[in-house]
Amino acid sequence: MLFCLTQKGNFLEAPYYRDELMLRGVSVETFETCTTWSNFPNLYNKITQELNEAIIQLTGSPGIVTCRFTHVYPDGPAPYFTVGFKGLNDDHWNTLKKIASDILVANGGTITHHHAVGRDHASHFRQQSDAMYIDLLEHIKNKLDPYWVLNPEVLIKQNLQAKY
Repeated sequence: MLFCLTQKGNFLEAPYYRDELMLRGVSVETFETCTTWSNFPNLYNKITQELNEAIIQLTGSPGIVTCRFTHVYPDGPAPYFTVGFKGLNDDHWNTLKKIASDILVANGGTITHHHAVGRDHASHFRQQSDAMYIDLLEHIKNKLDPYWVLNPEVLIKQNLQAKY
């Protein structure tokens, strides 16, 4: 029980640590996925190896890539990765995020697990979704939000036949 409370406390305090690190010129960002147990070791190795190499190429300094499970299922875990690197360059994070997303999609991970897909993941979401699923989302969107008020054109393009 003490371990759980300690981990919960650390988790809840993480944004404050992130702010302090940023004041000291260190970027810390996260991303999450879900995969099968049999696929996890390969996915983990690819993510950590390629991101660590990219951090050195981008910043000239080693960084850190850590992983913890946020959820555990009979079929597999939901790994949550934290990436830390020297500097506050948004382009560096955007490059690292794209590398990570490409690895996830190409190696049996989902583009997201329990967080929203949104604009950051939209292109990779489309790579992981078949046309029927996108058509279904479009149909639901047109029925429930015919005026496209909620998240217009984030995951699906507006149907020009929608009523205004």
